[in-house]
Amino acid sequence: MIEENQMQEQDHEEIEQRRKQLGKAFTDRHAIARRMANVKHKLIVLSGKGGVGKSTVAVNLAASLSHAGKKVGLMDIDVHGPSIPKLTGLENQPLTGTEGAINPIYKSNNLLVMSVGFMMQNPDDPVIWRGPLKFSLIRQFLRDVEWGPLDYLIIDSPPGTGDEPLSVVQLLSDIDGAIVVTTPQELAIDDVRKSISFCRKVNLPILGVIENMSGFVCPHCGKSTEIFKTGGGEKMAMEMGVPFLGRIPIDPNVVQASDMGISYIEHYAKSEAALAFRKVIEPIMRLRERK
Repeated sequence: MIEENQMQEQDHEEIEQRRKQLGKAFTDRHAIARRMANVKHKLIVLSGKGGVGKSTVAVNLAASLSHAGKKVGLMDIDVHGPSIPKLTGLENQPLTGTEGAINPIYKSNNLLVMSVGFMMQNPDDPVIWRGPLKFSLIRQFLRDVEWGPLDYLIIDSPPGTGDEPLSVVQLLSDIDGAIVVTTPQELAIDDVRKSISFCRKVNLPILGVIENMSGFVCPHCGKSTEIFKTGGGEKMAMEMGVPFLGRIPIDPNVVQASDMGISYIEHYAKSEAALAFRKVIEPIMRLRERK
């Protein structure tokens, strides 16, 4: 009889705990929906592997859209390697806010940034987190960051198909889709196929593929050299039946601008790569607002 009562009490506690969890999940989703109601378009930038310049592409997509007159938020959810603060020149910026709200950091009037990197006292310290903590951080960013009205929210996800992109898909029901970044060589393309398959399995629309580091245009003679080949990303996109957004050539000034944290699009506006970024955002700017 005593054991039966103990089991009943345990069952009651588990039911009550589950009820509270469900209630909090509902409250969080409602709060995220309310916050995201001010955002017209939500995009996530993915890559199959590291080293393809995904974060650099994400920063320059955000900068290109902001220079086109759009209000843009850039959210960095790469917990283990947040590079957006460095790429935007916003390192060591302190976060501010109130209870239940976090203020993003302004890169310009039209470009706002949020990153886990802003929360680290020492940028050299590793973040040793498992899935549930990553999910909680992404949920907090989506729920609490006070973006205000935005035309675009660009979410820079770490390479691969792990906890971070899956958390975004689970928490955002109205995301417009994914932009997948690759380089032309087969090694990168093989992994990008997995990213595209991931999108299809979780019903995430694919806005298109960007082939980064696609050829090098000599600034002196204008001759193009295929350092990492070219055309591999376009061929793969065609084979997998997804849109191809364009090629971004290699430009040493991209590296210099990234290291200095300055806007490549603004400082090298007439370069081949800057022109390519402006071409890439054309279909993004034609996205229809979801009802």
